[in-house]
Amino acid sequence: MTDQKQKFEIQKIYLKDVSYESPKTPQVFTQPWNPKTDVHIQTDSRNLEKDSFEVVLSVTVTAIQEENTVFLIEIKQAGIFSISGFSKEQHDQLMGSYCPNILFPFAREAVADMVSRGGFPQLLLNPVNFEALYQQHLQAIKEQQQNPPSVKH
Repeated sequence: MTDQKQKFEIQKIYLKDVSYESPKTPQVFTQPWNPKTDVHIQTDSRNLEKDSFEVVLSVTVTAIQEENTVFLIEIKQAGIFSISGFSKEQHDQLMGSYCPNILFPFAREAVADMVSRGGFPQLLLNPVNFEALYQQHLQAIKEQQQNPPSVKH
């Protein structure tokens, strides 16, 4: 067995897709500001070529006030990473935890910028523990494999 040198490099960080909607403007600016904010985060990855991978962090932020959507932001922050020389387990962890952790500050900044450009008070997303989310994902897969759903006939 040969020792392959481990390599991890950021090739490119970029905004892949962005959407902003504020359907209740300008009326929302005349009302007291007390929205409920909902944040959903998802990651996806794909192999581009031999040791080159795209990781996409999707962040959706919805602000709702009195059952009305005040704003909806959808961002896909992406990066291309060169990854080689790692075990499958290490590689999967880099893709599922480390890369999203690198992308998150860029997505967080884009959300904050869009909210303020929309005329709303500053919104800073809380930090995310991608390692914990990745471990939960692994645990869910393990439990699903141990307890497959039963098929009814």
